[in-house]
Amino acid sequence: MNYEQPGNPYLNPYLAGFLLGLTLLASFLILGTGLGASGGLARLSAWCGLCINPEQILNSEYFGAWGAQPLKYYLVFMLAGILVGGFVSAVLNRRVRIQTERGASYSAGKRLLLALLGGIIAGFASRLARGCTSGMALTGTALLTTGGVAFLLATFAGGYLTAYIFRRQWHD
Repeated sequence: MNYEQPGNPYLNPYLAGFLLGLTLLASFLILGTGLGASGGLARLSAWCGLCINPEQILNSEYFGAWGAQPLKYYLVFMLAGILVGGFVSAVLNRRVRIQTERGASYSAGKRLLLALLGGIIAGFASRLARGCTSGMALTGTALLTTGGVAFLLATFAGGYLTAYIFRRQWHD
């Protein structure tokens, strides 16, 4: 199996990490707060709910606090920037193609179902924990919070364990 990617080479991970750190620093200096993604998605969900049943959303203990205009929040704009910037980067580096990455023993449908299930679990867990990996790991660790460091260590340990358990999916 050929694992080489078509298109231009990826950005050096050390440079990418440094640039991400500068982005986090700029967020603290300009906005007075860190980065996160799940807050933007939650507010997008609230907006969708307002389009369907505004009374229920506005009276909701969770979504109601954001009012009738939940999209007026910096994390919504950050999320949009990530999506647009990622797509533009992929187009400029000739990496846009429709495919489902999977091992030979998994069908595309099974792989997409597992990805959807994992996304639902991660999304639910991030809202339950009142923050996502970028909020907890990046912002929490940058502030040297015990929770941020513990979360980062647990995330890496869980990632390695999950990769070990599901490795057959990629090594057929």
